[in-house]
Amino acid sequence: MDFSKFMDGFVSFAQNNPIIVIVLAVGVLFFIYRKPKLFFGLLGLGLLLVGLFYLIMSISSQGSEKKKKLTHEEEQSDTTR
Repeated sequence: MDFSKFMDGFVSFAQNNPIIVIVLAVGVLFFIYRKPKLFFGLLGLGLLLVGLFYLIMSISSQGSEKKKKLTHEEEQSDTTR
């Protein structure tokens, strides 16, 4: 999961849907103005959850790569017998 791919997707969405992005930006600014404590609390919680998701995906991708290597080695050893 590469950060540049994520940003490219976000920029592409923003360029293709400017009305949606403007409405979301105005909503976020209004939410910051009216209830900043709640907004920053939810923002922190969201960043924590994104970090956990990234960690889980990173660990699972490493495990799946090792599993592929192990199964590939087993197939090679079966064919040599």
